[in-house]
Amino acid sequence: MSETNTVSGIMHHFVAQTPEPLQEGQIVEGTVSAIGRARVYIDILPHGTGIIYGREYMNARDILRKVGIGDTIASKVVTPENEDGYIELSLKEARQALIWADAEEAVKRGTVMSLLVKEANKGGLIIEWQGIQGFLPASQLSAENYPRVSDGDKDKILTALNDLIGKHLSVVMITADPKEHKLIFSEKSLQEKEEKGEKMTKYEVGSIVKGEVTGAVDFGVFVKLEPGLEGLVHISEIDWGLVEDTKSMFKVGDAVDVKVIEVKDDKISLSIKQLRENPWQAAGKKYAKGAIVDAVVIKYNKHGALASIEEGVAGLVHVSEFETEEKLKAALSLGGVYKFKITLFEPNDQKMTLSFKEAQEAA
Repeated sequence: MSETNTVSGIMHHFVAQTPEPLQEGQIVEGTVSAIGRARVYIDILPHGTGIIYGREYMNARDILRKVGIGDTIASKVVTPENEDGYIELSLKEARQALIWADAEEAVKRGTVMSLLVKEANKGGLIIEWQGIQGFLPASQLSAENYPRVSDGDKDKILTALNDLIGKHLSVVMITADPKEHKLIFSEKSLQEKEEKGEKMTKYEVGSIVKGEVTGAVDFGVFVKLEPGLEGLVHISEIDWGLVEDTKSMFKVGDAVDVKVIEVKDDKISLSIKQLRENPWQAAGKKYAKGAIVDAVVIKYNKHGALASIEEGVAGLVHVSEFETEEKLKAALSLGGVYKFKITLFEPNDQKMTLSFKEAQEAA
């Protein structure tokens, strides 16, 4: 190996082993290596030594007094390298960042919490979670706790809300905004979730029910099964044939029959196509691998073209037969009917491939 290659290899190895530089605001974890007067030193491998001191020490002194050498703690980078070569850290800000990360996860998971009502105002309740005050609007209270004030008098509403101070409520977090330092809770969402769960127990996989279309989107159709309960017909479960535009097939308010195919994780999956005869089963009795068939080209995709031999039974004509996508499109136009040879036919798995080239050779 030449000297140049050796140096290059060493440099490449050195660069590969060099850690990414720390960034301000980054959360890091390290081991307490020393404790001085109003300061704590932390080994942040492989970056160097971190220090919590000054205002940052005072902000977290109650926690730091309980810390010992060898303890592992997470902290937030305030300055990647100060004039003394230390990484300045903040324990309080790290704890805040981790708490807000937990809050965002709680929103995502719909975590149920039992929290104490601390205060009340005319708009709702103040509750606290991990040292952060949050708000539970009156409109998000359950039917049981919602203030029943017939004339809408705000003072009477406040009196009713004051009765909830000191009580624990089962709530879910619906908003966590660290920038605005805002937490919003809901008791009603939990109640609705429980009610939805109770409704879902009535629906078993395989059952056929009537529903009403509430929306058509690119990936499928939403169907209301009963008030407060919707299911999704994924685009792949709408029809045995190719579906490209759900909005042209359904409109809001349409009555549809659907089959329940999955009940899982508070979601109901539905099918419309499974209420119709599977065309692949009939095709399995009529066609076989090696047969020459007429098929209509219905779509181009990145692999080639789809050609249909029966309504709902289509196979791929691979682009490799034509060398390029342009040559394929020149030979096979959308809507055109051509002779193809079936090169793969598995009706039970709804798989089929077709060859234009082999059909031409057989002619």
